[in-house]
Amino acid sequence: MTVREEQVLERIERARSRRPRLREDRITLAHGAGGKASRTLVEAVFREAFANPLLDRMDDSARFMVNGADLAFTTDCHVVSPLFFPGGDIGDLAVNGTVNDLAVCGARPLHLSAGFILEEGFPVADLRRITESMRRAADAAGVDIVTGDTKVVERGKADGCFVTTAGVGVVRSRLAGEIRPGDAVLVTGPIGEHGVTIMLARGELELEADVVSDTAPLTCLLADLADACPGGLRRMRDATRGGVATVLNELASDAGTAVVVEEDAIPVRPAVRGACELLGIDPMYVACEGRAVVVVAPECEPAALAALRAHPLGEEAAAIGRVTDDPSGLVLLKTAFGGTRIVDLLVGDPLPRIC
Repeated sequence: MTVREEQVLERIERARSRRPRLREDRITLAHGAGGKASRTLVEAVFREAFANPLLDRMDDSARFMVNGADLAFTTDCHVVSPLFFPGGDIGDLAVNGTVNDLAVCGARPLHLSAGFILEEGFPVADLRRITESMRRAADAAGVDIVTGDTKVVERGKADGCFVTTAGVGVVRSRLAGEIRPGDAVLVTGPIGEHGVTIMLARGELELEADVVSDTAPLTCLLADLADACPGGLRRMRDATRGGVATVLNELASDAGTAVVVEEDAIPVRPAVRGACELLGIDPMYVACEGRAVVVVAPECEPAALAALRAHPLGEEAAAIGRVTDDPSGLVLLKTAFGGTRIVDLLVGDPLPRIC
């Protein structure tokens, strides 16, 4: 490593070690994109206000004990536009998003709540379509929607329908802890399909592609993975807003390690890659709604891939990289041309309101 490279890495590390400070006076779309602005908002406002040991772990779900039961709890808001898109709608997206947040923490989802904010004039037929989709998704995930709430606001105040879900589950698989050098990094399938689907479904671009959302419940897939890797399953994260790149950055930062990814190993369907190239977007930053990033001990990699590929949702699972010692907290991409570049947290919001 050259002196110049070392200086750049030192500056990056100093910048990341500073306490997050929200500089904006007003919320922007970037604060909801899952990247740098989102992380600053969460750290500087919500985490500071609500600090407690469960929240401070900053996992997809909070895990806690109640009368000897090991439980997980999570919540989600959904504002996707359009409400209906190829491969799904806001209803199954809401159910699958909450179920997956529980599943990546090693929990078996049990029950969900659902809250609806409806705009005056919203078609009842569309609401029935959404709730029917939620019922089918809940059946597929093996959960019940057991409670909820509804509010109606004036015309023009809610863009049709917003959905909030929360879920509770029983932890069945304790993960083996922070990632460490030598671990293998896997993805459960091709990335970027949901985000590209939403962008094309809006009809704002003169692009056509045979792409559908990957929204799906990961409960059974990840349970099979856990059974195949006893003691060797380090971390699991669903790659939603901010995509795979954001997940890898958070894992590396939390563990004080680096993650080195091979560009050629990342599964991206040709239609998604083509759309991203035309839009000037890196697929690694594009949201998925039915894919997980998984880190396993090196000796568990073959069994993990076999377990994933044996399930319909994991047939195209791939090993995309390794955890290394340094540079600490960074994600590096080995490009198809033989170079190496830093993959940072997402800046801005290239695809607003994708979930």
